[in-house]
Amino acid sequence: MPSYTPTIGLEIHVELKTKTKMFCDSPNNPEEQHPNRNVCPVCLGHPGTLPTINIEAVKSVIRVGLALNGEINPKTKFDRKNYFYPDLPKGYQISQYDQPLVLGGSLNGITLTRIHLEEDTGRLVHSNSSNPDHRLSSLVDFNRAGVPLMELVTEPEIKSAEEAVNFGKELQLILRYLGVSDADMEKGQMRVEVNISLGKWSKGMWKQGTKVEIKNLNSFGAVSGSIEHEIKRQAEVMKTGKVHQETRGWDDVKYVTVGQRSKEEAHDYRYFPEPDLPPFETTVLGLDELKMSLPELPAAKRDRFKREYKFEGAKLESLIVDQRLAEFFEEAVSELKTFLPAEPTTYNLQPSAALLYNYLTSDLVGMMKESEISFENLKIKPEQLAHLAFLIDSGKIMSRGAKDILKKMFESGEDPEDILEDEGLHVVSDVSELESVVKVVIAENPSAVADYKKGKTASVQFMVGKAMSKLKGKGNPETLKTIFLRHLT
Repeated sequence: MPSYTPTIGLEIHVELKTKTKMFCDSPNNPEEQHPNRNVCPVCLGHPGTLPTINIEAVKSVIRVGLALNGEINPKTKFDRKNYFYPDLPKGYQISQYDQPLVLGGSLNGITLTRIHLEEDTGRLVHSNSSNPDHRLSSLVDFNRAGVPLMELVTEPEIKSAEEAVNFGKELQLILRYLGVSDADMEKGQMRVEVNISLGKWSKGMWKQGTKVEIKNLNSFGAVSGSIEHEIKRQAEVMKTGKVHQETRGWDDVKYVTVGQRSKEEAHDYRYFPEPDLPPFETTVLGLDELKMSLPELPAAKRDRFKREYKFEGAKLESLIVDQRLAEFFEEAVSELKTFLPAEPTTYNLQPSAALLYNYLTSDLVGMMKESEISFENLKIKPEQLAHLAFLIDSGKIMSRGAKDILKKMFESGEDPEDILEDEGLHVVSDVSELESVVKVVIAENPSAVADYKKGKTASVQFMVGKAMSKLKGKGNPETLKTIFLRHLT
């Protein structure tokens, strides 16, 4: 089979998180379950109604453009994109054509063509209800009609499914960091379309294949699967024939792309400037202030966490993908520094930070998930978790005692040292007490003693475990091991 190179471009639609819709005052509420509740004459396209621009949506797109190093168009406008479809009540969509809000930019090394703003369409609900009035019918819910919709278009520079998914995931993170969208793909808040063609070198010349568009991908699994399947499908077709330009969908069950409609020529949308909305200048929106409002973005946070805490891989990503978790961690680390020696140059913060991370992401997050409690409702404060990490790191409590204390902190919100005093969970450091426990364990386990004398050093660890059990987890394992070795030698 000839070696083909994929050429992939993405079009990503994102519903923006604003209080109202793009051109009217109807609520923008993606959680609304009742159809046609959040509607008004403007978003329903009634004759004689006039749209007004949602400036917060415009600012949201500009902030995305600034975060992605795009050029903010100094003068922009809205256009009418004319086509008929049942979920488009006006018979046209207000979008942007030749003067989008953002030009260029880049993400993950992929060049962006543009980012523009438009209104979303309604939603078709296909029914096969037993109700004779609804049987095999399609109903229209206009709650989504008019919701602010950002569209981001990349240059066709992506070469693999993995690269496309990584781009989408990083964009999703940035949108969430900026607070402009939840970008939940399952809820349709972020939708991906893939344009893909195969090309190859032949007789010293590059021959580009025909582009196929895969629409309405609502998960990263669908993005990856559709690209991988389409590469194989087009390569197979090109063995004996020619790929036809068309729009395809993704079958999540069969795991294949499926033909939807032929697209021999580009659709003529008859764009023209929206007559009810005048062009406007973005400079009046305070571009410097918008740029200053940008938070630390995922890439910068990754670099900093690598540098400050030496975190990498899954440990690093678990904090990057969850902003609130990262904030709690950093607040706790900041508090942890107050418990450490006065001269930070003489103390390595990284082991303590790693210890804090482990108790946060494993034990505490586990309890939160089990109890369905968010950080907003969590009784434990960052400074309390930092205090617990310090008590462990300084040897005042052992791992088993720490887990018991953390559980009580989770239930009551008490300070760990108060629980430590009340429960008497201090590490047993009195040598005479440890000696007596060691002697009892040696007397109770003659076979383990004999094994050690035969060279089976692992038996020492067995006896340390027995001693820890008698001490209810409050002994220091290393100290106990030293005492055992002294008595057994």
